[in-house]
Amino acid sequence: MTLKLYYHPLSSYCHKVLIPLYENDTPFQPVLVDLGNEASRAAFLKIWPIGKFPVIEDTTRSWMVPESSIIIEYLAQHYPGKTALIPRDADLARQVRMRDRFFDLHIHTPMQKAMTDVLRPEGNRDPMGVEQAIKQMRTAMGMLEQEIGSKEWAMGDIFTMADCSAAPALFYANRITPLEKEFPNTDAYLKRLMERASYARVLKEAEPYFKMLPR
Repeated sequence: MTLKLYYHPLSSYCHKVLIPLYENDTPFQPVLVDLGNEASRAAFLKIWPIGKFPVIEDTTRSWMVPESSIIIEYLAQHYPGKTALIPRDADLARQVRMRDRFFDLHIHTPMQKAMTDVLRPEGNRDPMGVEQAIKQMRTAMGMLEQEIGSKEWAMGDIFTMADCSAAPALFYANRITPLEKEFPNTDAYLKRLMERASYARVLKEAEPYFKMLPR
């Protein structure tokens, strides 16, 4: 088996995929993609012309798998481990997928909008779009605050794909809207995610790159 992960350590969606890989000790070959480097970018575009990571290449099965949720589904099907990130029960699996989409669409995506807008040249920024994105993100975090309550993980006692999605979304969202005072349950949930061995490892590996984050 040879799995190649095309990624960057700062990418939140790459964090989402690294968590299940580390959670289940799945062997893989990391291929760091530097989109700012012309050669690295060109090589990656040959693999995946869309130009967004993460992407996993399964050389054993001759299969290319893009998109973080699909990658996690693929790993669960073909390379399962001790942590079943998608329950076998169809109703529970649907709830996991619903929560996964909630985190991606309503926290992760607007967070990225707010984080990356500062990288745009003066005059080309989108303050109204950023304001709307932060409002959407805060609305979703308010819903999560009620939903998570005293639960350990998004689905209760079991760690799932939903938590893989929540971890990077909340980690970076916390830099925009600090959670501790307004969303204490969500803040406690984020701390549990950061303390879990798989995500703690992801964050440790990303640490040298944090100085590159927009402020």
